[in-house]
Amino acid sequence: MNELQQEFLRLVNIMDELREKCPWDKKQTIESLRHLTIEETYELADAISENDWKGIKEELGDLMLHIVFYSKIGSENNQFTLEEVINGVCEKLITRHPHIYGDVKVENEDDVKQNWEKIKLKEGKKSVLGGVPKTLPSMVKAIRLQEKSQQVGFEWENTNQVWKKVEEELHELKEAVDSGNQQEIASEMGDVFFSLVNLARFLKVDAENALELTNKKFIYRFTKMEEEAAKENRFLHDMNLDEMDQLWNKIKNQGTIL
Repeated sequence: MNELQQEFLRLVNIMDELREKCPWDKKQTIESLRHLTIEETYELADAISENDWKGIKEELGDLMLHIVFYSKIGSENNQFTLEEVINGVCEKLITRHPHIYGDVKVENEDDVKQNWEKIKLKEGKKSVLGGVPKTLPSMVKAIRLQEKSQQVGFEWENTNQVWKKVEEELHELKEAVDSGNQQEIASEMGDVFFSLVNLARFLKVDAENALELTNKKFIYRFTKMEEEAAKENRFLHDMNLDEMDQLWNKIKNQGTIL
């Protein structure tokens, strides 16, 4: 048994022991773990965004624990075992990579993605979009929907076409705003967001990551504004908009690492 096998078995044994002896671990169900798993996934996403390799390592460990935990509960309920979970993903990888484990020829990564979607449909998926989780955050869901539909050729030919679509959606949003119909405004705003996600894909930009970088930039600049105001024994709510705008531009011109 090599070191990897030893450490994995150690984790499994610890989980067995905790499930038997720890009051908290004994109480957990797949439902009670769900929100914790989501939280751990977001913590991993934060570590990735910050290029924090130490954090990534730690969060991957936490997610691995959750996988073992769910498998333990599944085994207790005679639903599945950890071995079946691992074997299942191994078989899936082999089946969906016929260019590696079969005689299928591919030219590039797009061919690989297209084959993947075709195989999923043969396996019983009713729609190419069926694998996109309903509970994904809307921005991430838009990215995945567009990536999925791309695999069957439902895609713009070039970036100029996407630019035109963005402009078209902005024009329709302006018309909706002029109409005063709030429901229509919301619908058209959604179309603008969706078209901008499409544009980001064509520009090779991760739309979710780009927005998060802007969020971080805003947080940094806004908190610096608060600090600058505090130096003068003031609060932002005591300032008028022109004064706050001057502070903002001062901090913006200083530049940041964000």
